[in-house]
Amino acid sequence: YKVLFLMRDMTGIKESIKFYGHPNITGLHKTTIEITRDSYLTKNGDCIIGISANKGCIDLSDEFKQKLKIDKTRLEILLLVNNKEFLITANGSLDLLFTHSTDLVIRKSNFLCSRTLAINSDKAAFDIPRDIITDLQNTNTNGILELTVSD
Repeated sequence: YKVLFLMRDMTGIKESIKFYGHPNITGLHKTTIEITRDSYLTKNGDCIIGISANKGCIDLSDEFKQKLKIDKTRLEILLLVNNKEFLITANGSLDLLFTHSTDLVIRKSNFLCSRTLAINSDKAAFDIPRDIITDLQNTNTNGILELTVSD
């Protein structure tokens, strides 16, 4: 199993997105997860789990975007917060746009817009363990999304 994982990992294309927590993070949305470059958050943004991100959709590498623009390409999203990990899987699509300058949205549905990073996700903000959400309610908390598109 370990050898297979390493081999698959070598063929994947990776992106890493760094972001910060905020007191208004609730993680209660049942169909999406969002990270934003915006530096503020209202209580209405219940899908947003991180702010002040270092990338929006438009900032992802061309190689990464091309790979994810293949229908049903698998995307593994590893959420890392305070030595805690949470794995999310989703799919790419030929119709992804990657043009939004501030937001990255992972969707359980197959809805596409400029903010959509991936569709048909197996998790939403609501599914993230509450201890991770609690950590993300601190402005000093750093989070990372490790994105890997695999063959």
